[in-house]
Amino acid sequence: MEIQPGVLPAIRKMKDFDKALKTSHETIVLLETRLSQLKSLVDYTKRANKKAFIHADLIQGLKADEYGMEFLIREVKPDGILSTRGNVISLAKKHKLVAIQRLFLLDSQALDHNLKLIEKFQPDCVEVLPGLMPSIIKEVSQYTNIPVIAGGLITKEEQVTAALDAGAFAVSTSKTNLWNY
Repeated sequence: MEIQPGVLPAIRKMKDFDKALKTSHETIVLLETRLSQLKSLVDYTKRANKKAFIHADLIQGLKADEYGMEFLIREVKPDGILSTRGNVISLAKKHKLVAIQRLFLLDSQALDHNLKLIEKFQPDCVEVLPGLMPSIIKEVSQYTNIPVIAGGLITKEEQVTAALDAGAFAVSTSKTNLWNY
């Protein structure tokens, strides 16, 4: 696994990009940006000796399909990809990028559906959203035997602790006050 345990800085606003580069974290996640900015952001990240993970579904101007992934892999050259889409996860794995499948767990039916997708696509890691459900984090971790990242709605240190205690490998957050947790 190419992600260090603990907090995983996720960049939602460009003003937080420099803050993330100055942290001791080895990996940062680019959540929302424009396609025209993406390559330079990844290049800056790598120059800072950090790994750049991209949430393929949230890049403005990028279609998260086979051709969009081909562009990301050949031109942008990230270290990892996050997506809710199985085809994107498959393509990331095929090209030896870290593949993180995001799961939005709204109810038990969504949980069952997502567990089947995990079995089918075998991501390197899964991200459970919202990350405020320790019992579900534990269940997904035990069922899949794949590292779990807790993300979404985590705003306090005690929520980070609860997610990690429940078995999350890492916690993804855009809250800069938690990046040094």
